[in-house]
Amino acid sequence: MTMHLLPWAALLAAVIVPLLLPNEYYLQILTQGYVFAISACGLNVILGLAGQLSLAHSGFFGIGAYALALLATKAGISFWIGLPAGVALCAVSGYAIGSICLRSKGHYFAIFTMAVGIIIHLVIQKWESLTRGHIGVIGIPGPGPIGPISFDSTLARSYLALFFLVITVLAISRLVRSPVGRTLMAVRESEPLAAAVGVDVMAAKRLAFTISASLAGLAGGLFAGFIGFLGPESANVEMTFNTLLYVMVGGIGSLAGPVAGTFIVYGLSQVLAVLQHYQMIIFGLALVLLILFMPAGLAGAARSLMRQRVSEVKPS
Repeated sequence: MTMHLLPWAALLAAVIVPLLLPNEYYLQILTQGYVFAISACGLNVILGLAGQLSLAHSGFFGIGAYALALLATKAGISFWIGLPAGVALCAVSGYAIGSICLRSKGHYFAIFTMAVGIIIHLVIQKWESLTRGHIGVIGIPGPGPIGPISFDSTLARSYLALFFLVITVLAISRLVRSPVGRTLMAVRESEPLAAAVGVDVMAAKRLAFTISASLAGLAGGLFAGFIGFLGPESANVEMTFNTLLYVMVGGIGSLAGPVAGTFIVYGLSQVLAVLQHYQMIIFGLALVLLILFMPAGLAGAARSLMRQRVSEVKPS
């Protein structure tokens, strides 16, 4: 199969698979996989394109989720208004926080953003009068109908999540091929060199941080609307490291890598859940082997395989 047919094959499989699943439990897992893949794509923008390791990602996921949840349950605002409102709030927050955090570099930036993520989680956890703390928010309404199209069923919500994932991947694809995307990659490769040729490095990194935060907020809003309840664990740092793992396994900086990595890691964790106490041992061993033998992730391994096959068919 030629490379240009792979995206269409993947999309066709994504459309067919929900129809083949035996019950709603698996549909729910698939839907959450789509949502987490959107979040992974967002982290890949700041990490893979701009070369900045942000550990505040789950904080923005939580902001988007709680924005939709609180607007829906306290103000009676519909899902379709609460979702973009949450994304906008994450964009503004990302711009403001990025303007401060991005003054630091390397490990200092990673530590700074991790502290921001922890603060957001603690605010959600402790501000009980607003977020209900550990009790969480329950009864979050899902997406209402659009004309004759209803989203009451798990299958319909799965396709809605897939729609947002496809839009996200297409938007990032356009970004990568645009002058802005090339600017971000120049910053990733060498900030001093990019600055020397006239690139506003701070503005470029801030834009990537804002886009990343917005996509995390989009995923968070979808998560809250689809699940119907929300707790502070949705914004803890563990969520960030899970998302980082999805991106690393799939391939940092690749377009399809974060999506593939999400479904492999998240899917594997769900499959191994039946093993209870042995789950983390097998899961950890599998990930260590994957990272050892595929350090560039699945996307990197696929590129290496394609180059090898091309070199084999070339005449000597």
